[in-house]
Amino acid sequence: MFLGEYKHTLDKKGRVIIPSRFRQELGDTFIITCGFEKCLTIYPMDKWEEISDKISNLPFVDRNVRSFIRLIYSKAVEVSLDKLGRIVVPQNLREYASLDKDAVINGILDNIEVWDKQTWEEYSNKASDDFEDQAQKLTDIF
Repeated sequence: MFLGEYKHTLDKKGRVIIPSRFRQELGDTFIITCGFEKCLTIYPMDKWEEISDKISNLPFVDRNVRSFIRLIYSKAVEVSLDKLGRIVVPQNLREYASLDKDAVINGILDNIEVWDKQTWEEYSNKASDDFEDQAQKLTDIF
């Protein structure tokens, strides 16, 4: 399980350190792609395959399904860690997430999110304000 918030800096080549606590669970290769709210999402291969299986069962005749599939798969890249525990974040994904220098890497249960620091702070502050309302709405699910 991925937990926690970590702050790192992208270097000039677009590399960012993946927190050491996450590396073993990620495995040798994993997937990075666009996420929601303009962040990037990193999936271990087994989780990516599980998601892909579910997505492949969605009705492709639905325009929203096709659009979602196109976006998430066209931007998906298989990556691996270098000797220093870094990954190269492809330019198109850095642009998508407005990642320039400062990044926040969050463990989110079975995946990891990579955010531009400023975008994360804005999102996190707003989400904190709505936290109790969100929790209340979730009581219907549980």
